[in-house]
Amino acid sequence: MDGANFAKGLEAIGPALQGVVDAGDLSGFVTLVWQGGEVVKVDTLGRRDIAGDKPMTRDTIFRIASMTKPITSVVALMLMEEGRLKLDDPITRWAPEFSDMKVLLAPDGPLDQTVPAQRDITLEDLMTHRSGLAYGFTSMGPIAQAHEKALGPALGTPLMPDEWMKRLGDLPLSHQPGDRFHYSHATDVLGFIIARIEGKPLDQVLQDRVFGPLGMTDTAFHVPPEKLDRAAKLYRINPETDAMEEVALPYHPAPPAFAAGGGGLVSTADDYLKFARLMLGKGEVDGVRLLKTETVEMMISDRLTEAQKAIPFMGIPFWLGQGFGLGLSVITDPVKQAWMGAGNAGAFGWPGAFGTWWQADPQADMVLIYLIQNSMPLGPEAAAQLATGQRMGGRAALPIFQKMVYGALG
Repeated sequence: MDGANFAKGLEAIGPALQGVVDAGDLSGFVTLVWQGGEVVKVDTLGRRDIAGDKPMTRDTIFRIASMTKPITSVVALMLMEEGRLKLDDPITRWAPEFSDMKVLLAPDGPLDQTVPAQRDITLEDLMTHRSGLAYGFTSMGPIAQAHEKALGPALGTPLMPDEWMKRLGDLPLSHQPGDRFHYSHATDVLGFIIARIEGKPLDQVLQDRVFGPLGMTDTAFHVPPEKLDRAAKLYRINPETDAMEEVALPYHPAPPAFAAGGGGLVSTADDYLKFARLMLGKGEVDGVRLLKTETVEMMISDRLTEAQKAIPFMGIPFWLGQGFGLGLSVITDPVKQAWMGAGNAGAFGWPGAFGTWWQADPQADMVLIYLIQNSMPLGPEAAAQLATGQRMGGRAALPIFQKMVYGALG
């Protein structure tokens, strides 16, 4: 790879993405490319606050939604290394709310037509989304509505953690534990189990174990008042007017009682880069080691069976050329995979519901981070129409970024 040509190729990203902003498809971007030991490109485009005419900046704070999941999973694996849990442990050891679970006869069928779970949910089931748990927005039929009614919205429930765990445990599972990948609240449950093992709130656990040691000073479950001006507002394209509008989703001003380990964090490009580099460095970054090399290698290895990968996810053949490890996805065949953009075999990451995305690519010694704030529908059965909630320009922006980076890399 020629460094000069790579840098020159990356220069085209800004103008390409600026066209998406100019068309009114997205409010703005912060993108970052780290390669070979240094940040080689950062683009800040558009606005974090359109009405306030405040531009995106490198230190803009974003809701990173499900990019929280790999961080929560790392802490669980730290506890595993300390001998405080095993992947095959039943979660009932810490979460008795999930004892004697019932399983729907049909995942979209009546809630009263169930069979007993064949076994307990394990911690590995949680980390691979094979627990049988669900999200309302990834489900169809009565269970989707039951999630919303019992738990509130997927992001922003008003419940306390213990009450939330009880209500989730009272709902039937969509599938038998271990049977298949079904994207779910599993990592939220994992986070509350971590909190119970540690005897302190999840936000404090993550601060003590990850954010503090790595110097991630802008990553938390809340945005304090003195940082609020840096936080990006959330937008969507109104399907009726085809115009961009702000979506009211306030940031927590103080650590919330409900710290959602599956999707509650905020962060910045440079903060998340530290975590991504930790993963790329097999558990170590800048002299700080949080996990053993073999633990990270286990985490980024595909654990889904071929039969499980044949089942569509979000209505698309998502698992062509890729699989899922412990809390993140991994590319297994770069030629076949199309749904996570571009990357070499072994590249890994996981996106967030508001359009954020990251990937670490060991072969290229590269980390890509892509941050936007675009509201997608997360109500019951929303997965059936996820692709229709925004204009094509907004949907195409991430693949443009990915393909331009790899194109520049040659």
